[in-house]
Amino acid sequence: MGKILEISELGHPILRKRASEVENVQDVKVQNFIDDLIETCTDSNGVGIAAPQVYKSDRIFIISSRPNIRYPNAPELGPVAIVNPEITYFSDEKVKDWEGCLSIPGIRGLVPRHKTIKVKYQTRDGEDVENEFSDFIARIFQHELDHLDGIVFLDRIDNNKELVTEREYQRLITKEMEEGDLEKEG
Repeated sequence: MGKILEISELGHPILRKRASEVENVQDVKVQNFIDDLIETCTDSNGVGIAAPQVYKSDRIFIISSRPNIRYPNAPELGPVAIVNPEITYFSDEKVKDWEGCLSIPGIRGLVPRHKTIKVKYQTRDGEDVENEFSDFIARIFQHELDHLDGIVFLDRIDNNKELVTEREYQRLITKEMEEGDLEKEG
């Protein structure tokens, strides 16, 4: 079991720096760090977290998607450690959806992301993997990979009018869920 790490917030220079490749994923320090990332992500109700978000400039992130208070409709996946990732293909189709970030508390934005991506990365066991992700999992992957390249979701929004506070976002998704329940009943 890992320990909970402090999360860096917008304005800290590490969030704007390209992270370094991980040379030996099987190093005990890297393995312990992955455990810490997973623990921090779970404790924060995140669906993903990248190394720069905890003040470490390594090309590692976690995807740990599950329904929670921040993302009530999230699918189940993870936690999965993604090391030295790259996108090898992305669909032309983009979808706008709400994103938040543990490093930018209190704000959500509508962010356009590729609907489907193909990726390559190493697992925490050092295995090279190629995979395809779509929809919400593809969104998480792109969001976390951006962190490794010094990009935050605010850099990706089309219009500042597509930003809301966390409280307003919670009100919006509660309303959407209630309207969805009414459609199912009707």
